[in-house]
Amino acid sequence: MALESTREIYWNIPSGSLPLMYLLSFVATGVMLWGFYRRLKVYQQGQPWVVWPDMGSRILRGLKLALTQKKVKKQKGIGQAHSLFFWGFGVLFIGTVLIFIQADILDPLFGVKFLTGGFYQFYSLSLDVAGLLALVMIVGMFVRRMFVPKMRAAIQPADLWLYLDLGLILATGYLIEGLRMAVTELVQNPELAQYSPVGHGLAQLLYPLGEESLRAWHLGIWWFHMVLVMAFLGMIPFTRLKHIVLTPANYLLFSPTPKGHLDTLDLEDEAAESFGLATPSDLRFKDIFDTDACTSCQRCQDRCPAYNTDKPLSPMKLIEDLGKVCTDMENGSLIDAVGKEALFACTTCSACMEICPAEIEHIPKIIGMRRNLALMEGEFAGEEVAKAMDAMEVNGNPLGYAPAKRADWADGLSFVPVEEADYLYFTGCYGSFDPRSQQVAKALVTLAEAAGVKLAILGPQEKCCGEPARKMGNEYLYQSLAAENIEMFKEKKVKKIVTSCPHCYQTLGKDYKDMGFDTEVVHYTELLAQLWKDFRFQLDKKAQDVTYHDSCYLGRYNGIFDAPRELLAATGAQLTEMSACKEESFCCGAGGGRILAEENLGTRINNKRASMAQETGADTVVSSCPFCLTMMEDGTKNLEGDSVKAMDLAELLVSCLPTQTPTEEK
Repeated sequence: MALESTREIYWNIPSGSLPLMYLLSFVATGVMLWGFYRRLKVYQQGQPWVVWPDMGSRILRGLKLALTQKKVKKQKGIGQAHSLFFWGFGVLFIGTVLIFIQADILDPLFGVKFLTGGFYQFYSLSLDVAGLLALVMIVGMFVRRMFVPKMRAAIQPADLWLYLDLGLILATGYLIEGLRMAVTELVQNPELAQYSPVGHGLAQLLYPLGEESLRAWHLGIWWFHMVLVMAFLGMIPFTRLKHIVLTPANYLLFSPTPKGHLDTLDLEDEAAESFGLATPSDLRFKDIFDTDACTSCQRCQDRCPAYNTDKPLSPMKLIEDLGKVCTDMENGSLIDAVGKEALFACTTCSACMEICPAEIEHIPKIIGMRRNLALMEGEFAGEEVAKAMDAMEVNGNPLGYAPAKRADWADGLSFVPVEEADYLYFTGCYGSFDPRSQQVAKALVTLAEAAGVKLAILGPQEKCCGEPARKMGNEYLYQSLAAENIEMFKEKKVKKIVTSCPHCYQTLGKDYKDMGFDTEVVHYTELLAQLWKDFRFQLDKKAQDVTYHDSCYLGRYNGIFDAPRELLAATGAQLTEMSACKEESFCCGAGGGRILAEENLGTRINNKRASMAQETGADTVVSSCPFCLTMMEDGTKNLEGDSVKAMDLAELLVSCLPTQTPTEEK
């Protein structure tokens, strides 16, 4: 008669050992809980925790992200390895819980055993495979941390103990299984042993030791395994392991505001002693919590354009530095800890936040510290930025041109009054004054005419949207410009706005909502893509090799990836994507107000991006942002070898318009 598929749970373990095991478990759990509790004082230095609405949906979202490892898997290679380790270790954890339920609850109280028969066979095979997967992955991650130079730089002594403990837990688990099976399944139920392939192999190797030695080794290694598990529990809040708890918790704290949103300061608050972020007491609860949720995985640093061009900014180090100031509990200077050069090196491209598996919010902290420098100290990235701020305040644009000249680019072009227009074309400062961007503005007007869309402009009444000032920390100037623009929009009864600048698009369409402006704003790529689908204009196909540069503010911030590519396809262009494209696009270097600043540190970001365009073999790099066009043109001039031409998508589309419009043909 075939033996039942099951096993004795605490085989070879004296009954007197179990109370001690539970006592150690209780102590280890207590140490873990105390470790997390002690951090509450650190988090509470900042502003009170804002309890966001819909906590139920937040919990479900957090569980989904944690269990699917969706954000972790964004990082190719190591992200998948981490996910496999997580799932492998998760299966082992579930297996341990099932043992506890049967051995400590159901069996002693109700005589119920469910780890039997086919279910036990499945259980045994699942745990064996999961453990092997977790062991391979932990070895791989250890090798990466220790032998990849850029990763080793972030290694800490506690990390070595962490890897050693996890590795030994998995290895001793298999040894315990093999020693038990050498005495039991290998002799009594060989068929069942096949459902534990790793344990079966070890059992065959260990069998010659004899039953007495096998039992002695089993008991000794079982206790060693238990101590390792207790150490693991106790270490969680004091090592990188804390992210097991804190990362899912951080998913619950995510901001429900649109991507890229910044808090609009109440500059009329008479009770405010300062503005911006200067000390831990100025931070939000989540800002400080972020410093603990960070795993120092370096994903943000690997994606950061500033770090990758030798600037003194590492998003990871910035979070770590803020964490050190908060942990000191002395309300020290955040800006001194991070460094002004690091703060002003940020392009606010959001690559760090996009790739972060723990949903750390780097950019609001950077802008917050810039605000303190600008509003309280009058400091900017350089004298040229300070002059641009003065020009915005006096002339309504950072380039220093007289407001009366704002519509000079439109001489000879036809516009309708605002009240008759389908869209108000918010030209922006570069479209109004920069000769190269003026060509793009004219191209957009030509395309609108071809599609029968009536445009209006404000001309001298238009002012800078204020985005560069805001990103450089000058919230006062931003709000002043925004208020004037909003008043003008309302006075003119503007119905819809189209812009060719993603920075204006983000600011007018999202940021202005905090100030009561809710008019529809579209980027020209969205509008033209829809008009093309509606057969409102025609394009002649022309064979040309192009690559497309995704603007950070159009792509990562607003998810507009398809519309530009659909328009490129409509021209017949052969598109070759750069190695970093779409969500992973590499910044041109102009965001975060950096368009106004000299790039004196490290190598130029636009040169690196231009090199990526050159590597595609394309003749033309196409963009849809005036800042990006400026940076790409400058970058391509510095390339060695085959030259690459920089164009805006609107210019490319105009070049493909039929020589005769459908109206003329009729």
